[in-house]
Amino acid sequence: MQFSAPAIVCAVRPHGETAVIVRLLTERHGVLAAYVAGGRGRQLRPVLIPGNTVMAELRARSDSQLPFARIELMTSRAPFLAEPLPAAALAWITALTAAALPERQAYPSLHQALTALLDAVCHAPSARGWLPGLVAFEALLLRELGYGGGAPPPPGADVAADLATLDRIGPLIARYALAESGGDVMAARAVLRERLERIA
Repeated sequence: MQFSAPAIVCAVRPHGETAVIVRLLTERHGVLAAYVAGGRGRQLRPVLIPGNTVMAELRARSDSQLPFARIELMTSRAPFLAEPLPAAALAWITALTAAALPERQAYPSLHQALTALLDAVCHAPSARGWLPGLVAFEALLLRELGYGGGAPPPPGADVAADLATLDRIGPLIARYALAESGGDVMAARAVLRERLERIA
């Protein structure tokens, strides 16, 4: 396996003294785990932040081997981690994507939706601008995985309607999409939901 593709960093965990295992979402190859040498070093640490878009070059001798990745930054969303609401949204949607999607299965509509949602979270004047997109993304993820999810509120719905839908979808995500890894990931959603309550 060898290819280069734009990818969204969804999760990063330490491996050994200086390396990391990163989970990337690509449009054509879905979620991929890869080994990044020096990923905890000064140069790559600010690149490998969940929510960033990178150019990833992946190489592996066989499809069953964990690929090695070379990473270059394309779009940094790190500056928005200083704001409590955007930071919580970025943490939740990337953690959800990393934990819920099976590896090496393409979900182009989810990739496009996540890209648009990340941009909205970072550039909308307030959470009211991206909350409908977040609700729609959760519903789309459930539908893509075959769990239903229902329709999001119609465009122009108020914040209360969006939050009500968020509360309705939450148990479905915990029960189905995150059945095997839900605890820590749902904690990120709880932080986001608490912060969203302040704009209601």
